[in-house]
Amino acid sequence: MDLSVIVPLYNEEDSVTPLYEAIVKSVDRMGLDYEILFVDDGSKDKTVPIASELAAKDHRLRVVKFRRNYGQTPAMAAGIDNAYGKILVTMDGDLQNDPDDIPMLVNKIGEGFDIVVGWRHNRQDKLITRKIPSKIANWLIGKITGVPIKDNGCSLKAYRADVIKKIPLYSEMHRFIPAMTSLAGTKIAEVKVKHHARAFGESKYGLTRIYKVFIDLITIKTLLSSFSKPLMVFAVVASIAAMIGITAFIAVLTLDDNSPALVFYSVGVLYSSLAITLLLWGTLGELIYRTGNLKLEHFAQIKSNTKTGQ
Repeated sequence: MDLSVIVPLYNEEDSVTPLYEAIVKSVDRMGLDYEILFVDDGSKDKTVPIASELAAKDHRLRVVKFRRNYGQTPAMAAGIDNAYGKILVTMDGDLQNDPDDIPMLVNKIGEGFDIVVGWRHNRQDKLITRKIPSKIANWLIGKITGVPIKDNGCSLKAYRADVIKKIPLYSEMHRFIPAMTSLAGTKIAEVKVKHHARAFGESKYGLTRIYKVFIDLITIKTLLSSFSKPLMVFAVVASIAAMIGITAFIAVLTLDDNSPALVFYSVGVLYSSLAITLLLWGTLGELIYRTGNLKLEHFAQIKSNTKTGQ
């Protein structure tokens, strides 16, 4: 199958039918073998019955249903796992992303890119609660991860299936996919896409998601910084714990009172054990990384020999 269009849905009963019709209209003219996956994230309205009725009339549409609301990223991950297409396109289900942009994204993948990210250059959202926080977040993500994407939060993206299916997604990680795949040296393009004001229902986003994004950003930064040198990173933290432990043991030797001495002794044992554990974790991480590198080098050598006929 050439293409899968993945759409997470949550309480979008008014948008389902016009969204389906718009996707079919846009993708039909591409002449590709395609499918549409509607992933319902525990909707409480008529989203599922309407989507199921559409699927009964069109074998290209499949509906994946969650028992409860898990969030956009798990819904998107479920769609990716269940997709059969060689190219996967993700988009929001509120009609703010325009299906007419799908051919442009797919053509960009055809130019040799692994990921194509939509950029809502004329965004139709509220200034205070959506635009300003988004600009700050995008700037911060670019600075911290080193992958300068203008609009990480845009759900309209295209991926090569063999790339995106290897990326673990959880929490709000869908917005960090370009940064996460940068470890594998993926080719990323960013294109301007249309953005429409919400026509139906209420926005599912707000300022309450900022703390989740911030926590995920710390996680991504840790992964990016420690990926190639896990032992060094763990050793730095272990040295801090070791210094605290040694200081506590010195305090034990200088105190005459048994009660404070016992407290410092416990602190010394705790932090010394933590330092040893961190070093062991770092060593394990280093072994995993080195082993993975050897396998990659061996695989690359095999591919090289195959191409040269050796």
